[in-house]
Amino acid sequence: MMTQQLSAKMIKETAFSMPFSSPSYPKGPYRFINREFLIITYETDMDALRAVVPEPLKIIEPIVKFEVIRMPDSCGFGDYTESGQVIPVEFNGRKGSYVHSMYLDDQSPILGGREIWGFPKKFAHPSLKVDKDTLTGTLNYNDERVATATMGFKYQALDKKACEAALGAPGFLLKIIPNVDGSLQICELIEYALTDIHVKSAYAGPAALELRPHVMAPLADLPVRRIISATHIISDLTLPYGKVVHDYLK
Repeated sequence: MMTQQLSAKMIKETAFSMPFSSPSYPKGPYRFINREFLIITYETDMDALRAVVPEPLKIIEPIVKFEVIRMPDSCGFGDYTESGQVIPVEFNGRKGSYVHSMYLDDQSPILGGREIWGFPKKFAHPSLKVDKDTLTGTLNYNDERVATATMGFKYQALDKKACEAALGAPGFLLKIIPNVDGSLQICELIEYALTDIHVKSAYAGPAALELRPHVMAPLADLPVRRIISATHIISDLTLPYGKVVHDYLK
């Protein structure tokens, strides 16, 4: 029997990501089990933040959160580690965070994160582990070390409900997709929020952070002036789809 050729109707009914014949990731939402965060909050330069945070987001204060996240059990994405910088902002009077940079070691979440939400993901080599009495997060871009974060292991327990509320705050992304002629086809501000959050463990402790200059991983462009706090969280959570809150092309 002759097979029917792939029609426009069949494409529209079944397509959701690339490549069409073998998508790089499944449909969401995406559940994460035992997702482990090392978050170091530090003070930086306000002028440096102005150069990277897009309007209409408002910068609250010269603060950055450097994160290393271990994800051993991620639906559709597998087992990987991620690192990057998040900047506290306001949008229409609501507090949230702008995701400025993300570096990770797994193709599937790089593609899914960029294509669906616009997460600013690049391939690199982050690591998060406990080394004796120290929680240590590192980030290598190719063979070069660009970040080293250390925190005293489980010094002070934190309120789990407060940590769940912080993880559930809105996040904002600048999604950019070019047209085939190189012009902008999509340029949007995206909002998302983690859901079904269950914090299993949450601790604070003393911390240190070193960022080294690198042209392809410019974390040091937001320099560390003073460490404010550090948290270590283990949780289950869900990443749902987001929504467009501002279209730069309209």
